[in-house]
Amino acid sequence: MQRLKITRLFLTIIFLAGCSQLNKATDLITNPTSKERYKRDYKISDELYRIWEDQLALAFKDSVKIETPFLQAGNFKPRSFPVYSYNLDLKTGEKLDISVEVDSSSQLVFIELYQLQNDSLKTYRNISASDFNRRSLTHEIEFTGTYKVVIQPEINASSPFRIKMRTQPVYQFPVAGGKNTNIQSFWGANRDGGRRSHEGIDIFAARGTPVVAVTDGYVTSTGDRGLGGKQVWLRDQKRSQTLYYAHLDSIAKEGRRNVKAGDTLGFVGNTGNARTTPPHLHFGIYKGYRGAIDPLHFVFQFDEPNFDFPGVVPQTPTYITKGTANLRSFPASSRNSQVIGNLKPQDTITVLGKADEWYHIRTRELQAAFIHESLVAPL
Repeated sequence: MQRLKITRLFLTIIFLAGCSQLNKATDLITNPTSKERYKRDYKISDELYRIWEDQLALAFKDSVKIETPFLQAGNFKPRSFPVYSYNLDLKTGEKLDISVEVDSSSQLVFIELYQLQNDSLKTYRNISASDFNRRSLTHEIEFTGTYKVVIQPEINASSPFRIKMRTQPVYQFPVAGGKNTNIQSFWGANRDGGRRSHEGIDIFAARGTPVVAVTDGYVTSTGDRGLGGKQVWLRDQKRSQTLYYAHLDSIAKEGRRNVKAGDTLGFVGNTGNARTTPPHLHFGIYKGYRGAIDPLHFVFQFDEPNFDFPGVVPQTPTYITKGTANLRSFPASSRNSQVIGNLKPQDTITVLGKADEWYHIRTRELQAAFIHESLVAPL
């Protein structure tokens, strides 16, 4: 009898291992989304999955807006089917980092990034999603525009959470020790009495300051010619674009070669048509058919964000208003924040989380908004 049980257990293990390998092989062909894998691997019923997935329609109706860095804390509750949606404006050359911290290492959270399309219906296109069993997503922004972040915990999620978002430049700063304040001439400025516009940015620094590779790449050309004087052209193969360093006092190493981010390419000067200006680096980016593009946000530095949460995280999901209250599109009372609705005294709301002094809520009509903590109380 004992031997029969062992045999059955052994066959079960072989069967499960075979199913796992079969799923992996099938996934290579069908490329299922993380949500489709969740439904299959966790054996979610069609009805329950449909309720959970249909919450995405709420996200596309939401108009709440944030800026980075952003921190929201709260508690996931089982079978409450929450969806968290945020609009934000992002620029070419920025990299968006999103992470969701929870107490359990096995807790599933799904993160998706959508881009607002330039059509009459104002639709959103899915451009990126977190990998299965990953609670983070990083995406480089190719086109300036409005984006929507959508976050959904698994159906039975039960955990405190922290949603963190920040933006960073794709590249490191091209002048050693330089800061944003060293950039003193920007994209589109008039040149030659308005006959042409500036196709880059100028970064001013002391003569001889090292100029560095902002990313791994391949030096395709160096030389002393034309308006740019002593110059280096660096190919960023990953992004299919070429980086242009001009007006150098001298070039570190002539000729073609591979370089790593941070390697010295040359030194700040004012050669070429910059002989009458203080030493500076002209930095430009050229991208295929688009030609020159604005390099500012590829290198514009952000301070390290403080993700220490202030105040008390809401423990209960149901609150009521103390009096008449405005609903805001943005977690602040500034000009960026529009009034998108109103509540009457004793209206009931569901709290999704808290961002600084502002609750992220849904009304009984399922409208998402921010409301100041002073205007509500736990039910």
